Amino acid sequence: MDKLRGKENFAVIGLGQFGGSICRALVEAGEQVLAIDKNEEIVDDFMNIATRAVIADAEDEDVLKNLSLGSFDYVFISIGEHIQASIMATLIVKELGAKHLICKAENSSHARVLEKIGADKIVQPEKDMGKRVALHTLRPNIVNYLALNDTVTLAEVKIENSAFDGHTLAELAIREKYDVTVIAITRNGRVDVSPLPDAKIHLDDTIAVVGDATNVDKFNKETD
Repeated sequence: MDKLRGKENFAVIGLGQFGGSICRALVEAGEQVLAIDKNEEIVDDFMNIATRAVIADAEDEDVLKNLSLGSFDYVFISIGEHIQASIMATLIVKELGAKHLICKAENSSHARVLEKIGADKIVQPEKDMGKRVALHTLRPNIVNYLALNDTVTLAEVKIENSAFDGHTLAELAIREKYDVTVIAITRNGRVDVSPLPDAKIHLDDTIAVVGDATNVDKFNKETD
């Protein structure tokens, strides 16, 4: 485990399609990742991807303790299709003291159980993706969408309304009119994070906004 010490570190338990994607994305971002799965063939595939890849049973408390999972900053448990194993792994890792525990759930009942036993964040990939596909069909200018909780939403909205073109954030008074906060403007691949009031908006810019879901939807309609 020394190889994983000295910086913010990540562990991914379950290297199926979802967990494997998380592992690859973290590694591509330059993070150190411990990859865990009980399937030897799958672990072999990640030997040259993750910082360290091990064969382990996520329901074995001694094994997870020996891997020092309690010392990790983030642990992803992505064994949603095996609900019992997912629940046991969540209980064990939570008791070991991992700082942030993110779990994949197969359905709403599974999600409720994970929440009750201490998961810090729960994701339901198919449900979330279904929402995004439906929303993008209804609102094509929404590039990305993330529900931060039951009411607050982060959305990336493409500006297609010429009324916004060439005006500054101060002139558009987006916060005052729509009660959403602009946190970034993306133009030609370049991102302006926390833009100042004098930052200008142009057609085809992508604006990242945070706010109540109803207000975000209202803003989105105006930009179309």
